[in-house]
Amino acid sequence: MTTDMTSQRHPFRSLLAAAVIALASVLALYTSGAGTSSAAEDESVAGFLNPFPDGDVYQLSVIGDTFAEGVLYGLVDAMGADTRLNIQRKALAFWAIMSGDFESKVKTFEEAVASQPMTIAIVMMGEDDRVSFRNAEGRRVPIASPDWVAEYTRRLDRVMKALKRTNAGVYWVGLPNLSRIEANEQAQVMNETIRERAYLNGFKYIDAAAGFSDESGGYSPYGPDLAGKIRVLREPDGVHFTEAGNRKLAHFVEKELRRDLNQAKSNRNVPLLGAEAEQAKINPDNAVKTPAPSSPVADAASSAAVPEVKGATANGTTASAAANASGDQKADNSKITLKTVGANGREETASIEIVRPAIPASVIALMARRDSAGQAGDLLVDQIAGGFTLMTSIAPTSNQAKGKQSPTQAPYFRLLVKGERLQPKPGRADDFSWPAKADTSSGALSAPSAPKG
Repeated sequence: MTTDMTSQRHPFRSLLAAAVIALASVLALYTSGAGTSSAAEDESVAGFLNPFPDGDVYQLSVIGDTFAEGVLYGLVDAMGADTRLNIQRKALAFWAIMSGDFESKVKTFEEAVASQPMTIAIVMMGEDDRVSFRNAEGRRVPIASPDWVAEYTRRLDRVMKALKRTNAGVYWVGLPNLSRIEANEQAQVMNETIRERAYLNGFKYIDAAAGFSDESGGYSPYGPDLAGKIRVLREPDGVHFTEAGNRKLAHFVEKELRRDLNQAKSNRNVPLLGAEAEQAKINPDNAVKTPAPSSPVADAASSAAVPEVKGATANGTTASAAANASGDQKADNSKITLKTVGANGREETASIEIVRPAIPASVIALMARRDSAGQAGDLLVDQIAGGFTLMTSIAPTSNQAKGKQSPTQAPYFRLLVKGERLQPKPGRADDFSWPAKADTSSGALSAPSAPKG
């Protein structure tokens, strides 16, 4: 009652308070949304690797213990011929960060990393880290305990900070699954810490345990190699890898590395300032091409060969598509004006923009794809379970067009994937409708109807 009386006495104060609250909410939403979008935009534009390394060559170093040596062997075999990479053929040794002489080891490591040119770093270590240590009170701290994890995190951060100062793209490979159950549980605790610290330091974490597990997720010394052949991938100690295993281990790194290298190459295609010679040197594909001088006779002949048709050319294509030699459809927006009657009864005009966005030539070719007989096919697009988009092209035969039924409407998909109950054919054994209907396709007769009173 008091609140209602107050709002009635001071309506302006209530409206002012509501307006202030709404304005604060809008400002908070705008600030948080703007920060998120700009950060995502910067990340997508910048990429993980520097698009312009010194000399256009990435200096790749592999760091760690014997695990790292195996990764180095596999990377040299997989990407040794890549001219974009200069792979250091000797791994930078660093192991046992949980040992008692960690401080001296990490200082030597920091000096070695600072003095070595490095734009890409592949790190894998941890075979000798599953050991306990003594705390300041002299007590033995067991492996994977909370105090052990805290100390392991601190030392891991120290190593990662040294690599972060190099501004290199760091790929940190986690520990694989191990044969002994207790050792494997300890390794997975370490992997959780490595994954977390790698994310916080801006590194990429590569899971090595999932790629070497069997169907039930357990340890198996056997598995398919890169060619799909079942091979021995793990050594008898249940920790290290064989030659085929190291090659498969490096494949997971290679997959991430190639994706980022291609992304860095695409990030080089940016508008550049400067002379045409500089643009041609840095970005030859998108360099400004100076048109060759033409004679008046050639210009007259070319203008006579192409008729001037507004909106379309002689062969039916749009002018913007014909003007682009690559086949890309350029953006061509337009506006139309409509006359409407407003609320006051007066005639008003409203402009509506017709958006015709740019379409790449690859999309045009996909939408207008033709089969060998020269007849156009139909492109069907459907959203299936899990948020995936399923696209298929159906081309008609010479006699009759194939069914235009969407793949997601096929009986097997509706029954096995969607879980729908299919309608039976009339008169079939699974048709329990009453009264029964006649199946004209099979000639089955319906049940006799009940006699009327």
